Amino acid sequence: MTYLIVGAGLSGAVIAQQIAMKKDSRVIVIDQRDHIGGNIFDYTDDNGVMVHKYGPHAFHTNNKEVWDYLSQFTKWHLYGHRVKAIIEGIEATLPFNLDTIYELFPPKQAQKYENKLIETFGYKKKIPILELVKTDDKDLKFLGEYVYRHIFVGYTTKQWGLKPEELDGSVTARVPIYISRDNRYFQDTYQAIPKDGYTKMVENILDHPNIEVKLNTKFQDFDTSGFDKIIFTGMIDEYYDFKYGKLPYRSLEFDLQTVDSEYFQSLAQINYPNNYDFTRITEFKYFLNQKTDKTTIALEYPAEYKEGINDPYYPIPSDVNQANYEKYKQLAQNDQKTIFAGRLANYIYLNMDQIVENALKIVKEKI
Repeated sequence: MTYLIVGAGLSGAVIAQQIAMKKDSRVIVIDQRDHIGGNIFDYTDDNGVMVHKYGPHAFHTNNKEVWDYLSQFTKWHLYGHRVKAIIEGIEATLPFNLDTIYELFPPKQAQKYENKLIETFGYKKKIPILELVKTDDKDLKFLGEYVYRHIFVGYTTKQWGLKPEELDGSVTARVPIYISRDNRYFQDTYQAIPKDGYTKMVENILDHPNIEVKLNTKFQDFDTSGFDKIIFTGMIDEYYDFKYGKLPYRSLEFDLQTVDSEYFQSLAQINYPNNYDFTRITEFKYFLNQKTDKTTIALEYPAEYKEGINDPYYPIPSDVNQANYEKYKQLAQNDQKTIFAGRLANYIYLNMDQIVENALKIVKEKI
């Protein structure tokens, strides 16, 4: 059989590699961009810094199968991602945890909050902020409202271009108070960055004699008639010529800057939920602990996705959008020739490890 994979990102690359190896079949991978890797594409700039072109990507997973799979194609630089946010002028730890409380409140008040959180919920628990807001305890209610107002509302409004109440509840659920002093942004077992970059890892995944990659190639302009199976990782509404209308996506714009000093900020990512139009500043050299005289930063501005102008990054989670996607999903389920894989094709937010996990599952169950 001959397979066409649309998209040379992580999802398409993993599926291509698995088909080429396990099925010993010919695979053509096409991508409309001029590079492989999709949104995890990275490159070394003139400052000697490995830059993540489409925003910061810190790999993390609890899935040993996914870790072992990717480890065939890269050596790892162990890295535990840490994030801070500017809250009322103070550089505070995220996710909001016990240390954050002491960074933002007077010691006696912070001690009271810590005691009540542990007594009510226990230690090492993640509590959604809305659960705190709904509590009868006035101190915990105040704490929940504080986090909601100072961390969640501003960032969310900038990120999605919508008010929090217009978004699916899963967005709020992703902003917990973590009753812990673990200052890592993720608590997964495996956390790292590919030593030679994500692009090199994807290049290694695609390095198989049965795989041919064609860049600068649009799906709409490509003759698909000779293929037994198509794996599509782009926007599902575009695949079906927007039969039920266009699904909305959010995009991002980056202001890359060279700073003539060794470091610009204290760690890789600092969020700005309530100040400025950008949501965060990334300083890329922290990811691989690179030693350079100058540094490279990116100010990240969320934007509305506009076809032909920028790239789609995130499906917008709301009841209306999900209901419209379900119509496309029904078309996909009845499609005998095409399999849909990845974030845009399934209109869902997926982390890198989930993308790999789903790609491996697709090959096992559908191909």
